[in-house]
Amino acid sequence: MNERIRILLLADTHLGFDLPTRARVERRRRGHDFLANYATALRPALERQVDLVVHGGDVFNRSRVPTSVAWQAFEPLARVADGGVPVFVVPGNHERGRIPQLRFAQHPGIHVFDRPRTFAVDVRGVRVAIAGFPSERDDVRARFVDLVEATRWRAVSATVRLLWMHQCVEGATVGPKDFTFTTAADVIRGTDIPSGFAAVLSGHIHRHQVLTTDLRGVPLAAPVLYPGSIERTSMAEVDEDKGFMIVEVACDDAPGPRVEWQFHGLPARPLVRCDLNVESIADDARGRGPDGNWRGARGRGAHDSRRGSSERAGVAGAVGGEPPAVVAAVDERRAQARRHRLVRASGFRAEAERRGVRAPALVRFKRVLVRHRRGPAPLPHCRIVSSIQR
Repeated sequence: MNERIRILLLADTHLGFDLPTRARVERRRRGHDFLANYATALRPALERQVDLVVHGGDVFNRSRVPTSVAWQAFEPLARVADGGVPVFVVPGNHERGRIPQLRFAQHPGIHVFDRPRTFAVDVRGVRVAIAGFPSERDDVRARFVDLVEATRWRAVSATVRLLWMHQCVEGATVGPKDFTFTTAADVIRGTDIPSGFAAVLSGHIHRHQVLTTDLRGVPLAAPVLYPGSIERTSMAEVDEDKGFMIVEVACDDAPGPRVEWQFHGLPARPLVRCDLNVESIADDARGRGPDGNWRGARGRGAHDSRRGSSERAGVAGAVGGEPPAVVAAVDERRAQARRHRLVRASGFRAEAERRGVRAPALVRFKRVLVRHRRGPAPLPHCRIVSSIQR
């Protein structure tokens, strides 16, 4: 026997991200970036260049999704299955371990791991067993071995065995400072991965990486493959490449199947961070108004210089003004800014009392600062973070 089984591995597509059905604010959205990369990632499967398709979880960004988003997720998967390529989907933590709108996935060629179980398929005479379970957040470190055994993978006769999941294995790294997962309750020990699997295919970690050893440098029983997300979902992923993987399992005269992999990049939208200092902005229409109150920084020049990117502007500084001026600034901020939030400082009540604001004015004062979370506030040491999509 000399066969090579090709598997398309993608994960963390987060469909529905920044794609509201009834947007309350008109601005450029990134939701279609995710849908476009999703379609691009599935193209090899639609062209019959692979034998299996595996989605490692977090198909959607939320556990409840509009019907239109669910259809856009499963319609291409149904076309892949219609072409004779089996599709396997593991629910992720964003779906809370359960794929929503499953009526669109009712296809004999689409297999969903709604519980710990094992599927078996034949690929050109090679029996492939795929074991997996939905995302588990309740002390998976202690329960991982039992969850794998609950799939009953040992009872299925197969030439190639693969493990599907949406979990974090120790040694995985994320973020600009390369944070490493070690011993938390939601982190799986590398030594707990049982022998017998050719590879572990997983989602959940948004950075593409392949783990071959545990934290002590001991080789794992099977490599853990993370394709990463197909698009950037936060500034922590600003320098990360996004894409999917093609995994090849060679079945030849060797004692066991050999696994090779290749990462394929996708055109993810670049993210740019612009830090602005309030004190350095002139007292004009971009800075302070005639009454001396902060009006917000538009920063048009910086935005226009990087079209095609998504920019995040951080503005820090002290802001002054009486409550009526605060309300006026909030109204103007709503009209000017696309999206923003106020991270309020503690002690707003003490500040209100110091300024002589009494009930019921105090109620309105608090509503401006906390409930609406919009616009500048008369509290010192506030930080206003604005996100502007370009």
